Amino acid sequence: MRKPRNDSLETHNPERTCILSRRTASREDLIRLALSPDAEVAPDVRARAPGRGAWIGVSKSDLDAANAKGKLKGALQRAFKANEVTVPADLGDRIASALRQAALDRLGLEARGGTLINGNDKIDAAARSGKVHLLIHAADAGEDGRRKLDQAWRVGGGGPRGLEFPEERTILSMALGRENVVHIALTDPAAARRVSHAIDRWLAFIAPDAGLEGGSAAVGAGVGNELNEGTK
Repeated sequence: MRKPRNDSLETHNPERTCILSRRTASREDLIRLALSPDAEVAPDVRARAPGRGAWIGVSKSDLDAANAKGKLKGALQRAFKANEVTVPADLGDRIASALRQAALDRLGLEARGGTLINGNDKIDAAARSGKVHLLIHAADAGEDGRRKLDQAWRVGGGGPRGLEFPEERTILSMALGRENVVHIALTDPAAARRVSHAIDRWLAFIAPDAGLEGGSAAVGAGVGNELNEGTK
């Protein structure tokens, strides 16, 4: 079975500048915004839309505040070199939704690529033998189940505890196309990096006090530790 492509995380990663904070970061750590044919700004979290893009590296709360004050529109007009720019009032919510879907899609790709396992017994055995590179628990996972798998991961040389995914088992099950997915383990280091990056970007954006450029440290530090290392 083919494994998921390693994406641009493992290739040269050019930098971009956030139009609001003016800080520079890797484009993989920022969020691209694109302009639709009718001049409406839309999230382009996979950075695939044609034409000129604008990049942001702030949290949702900061983006919403800048949008409400009109600061975001001015920055976007300059970035797109266009006077006619429509900025949806719920742009922050749209970005958060797109990042959430990107994280779920990433999990689905890894499941189909064979780099992801679920099921307590399978994860326990893999964790104790040092084959787990990232451990994830559904938001509604039981404390006893989390504790047992966290311990198994530590025994195998993994991190102190698994990452709590901000969705419940029903959503994870749908994303993976499997039944009753409560715990997930990534058994390939590159896959673990891809998944943790997708989750980290989402969490960094929706966290109230962390922008994307600071999000890897502020929000995703636990994920990084758990790896046990590991514009147009």
